Amino acid sequence: MQGILGQSVLDGELGFPLMVVHRDALEHNVATMAAFARDHGMELAPHAKTHMSAEIAAMQLEAGAWGLTVATPRQARTVRGFGVDRIMLANQVVDPAGLKWAAAELDAHPAFEFLSFVDSTAGVDILARFASSRPFRVLVELGHEGGRAGCRSLDDLLDLAAYVQRTPGVELAGVAGYEGSLKTDDEVRKYLDLLQQAVEYMRVKNPILTVGGSQWFDVIGRELVATQARILLRSGAYVSHDDGYYRERTPFNRMDGELRPALEVWAHVLSTPEPGLAIVGMGKRDAPYDEGLPIPRRGGVTVMRMQDQHTVVHAEGLKPGDLLAFGISHPCTAFDKWRVLPMVDRDYRVVGTVNTNF
Repeated sequence: MQGILGQSVLDGELGFPLMVVHRDALEHNVATMAAFARDHGMELAPHAKTHMSAEIAAMQLEAGAWGLTVATPRQARTVRGFGVDRIMLANQVVDPAGLKWAAAELDAHPAFEFLSFVDSTAGVDILARFASSRPFRVLVELGHEGGRAGCRSLDDLLDLAAYVQRTPGVELAGVAGYEGSLKTDDEVRKYLDLLQQAVEYMRVKNPILTVGGSQWFDVIGRELVATQARILLRSGAYVSHDDGYYRERTPFNRMDGELRPALEVWAHVLSTPEPGLAIVGMGKRDAPYDEGLPIPRRGGVTVMRMQDQHTVVHAEGLKPGDLLAFGISHPCTAFDKWRVLPMVDRDYRVVGTVNTNF
């Protein structure tokens, strides 16, 4: 996409289908969440798995983010290449190649900070086996019944924390949790209370408490305000928001403020083989579909289903060559479909690019 600055994406020179990033919405979302965290005495460690983009990471860090969160050692290596000095790997790490890299990076760069999660003595032992001159700093993870990883009780977590403190090569940094799979604010409050108890029972200097922070950050802001720990929110999807899954679930539906959808896909109508039926040149390779189908910007258009390279819509009056715009649902499976996305202003003129590194 060299030489595209100033061009309108709607003139067809860039080709379709095409996903664009709206600059104003992106900047608004970054500033909004930075302000929310700051106003509630918390810090953001945005989850970079959403975008894996150096350009967006720089925006988040410039807005005051503590560092970046990732999900895998490979992602950690990538964002380290962005120049990030603080990385939280919000997962259990057992991959030998990843641990060798992390140990070497810690040895070579004294200012580099690296955190990861543990929820078993076996996991702690693996980390200890690969540790070098600097220990791996870990957060013991508390899960919940029916959730994903994490100790299933406070007693188990405290036992594991004690094990970490007895084990050379690892260092206890605090507690980790993930509340995103809980269904009600009451469940979230009870879970956050357990996390706070865990912090209080631990004898750790300047402990960290990290939580997910995409769907329940309003509850987190209220419940953790008095916690004697450094609170790190790992919110990720906020940066681009969406027109579907997170539009329905954002805490800003319950309080003042808003996030704005920053991603949009444009595609041509390819065929109108039957009355009321149209085939659009956008498919599963171009837009997310795992947490809801794309949302048409044009009234009277309904998305019926998606295929690899096509989307079937119900609509009247469309003809081949018509250009349609769609919002997306679930940004965490949107950015990975594109290596380069044009960033546009309100007139759809290109003002920059977003490069992804999945």
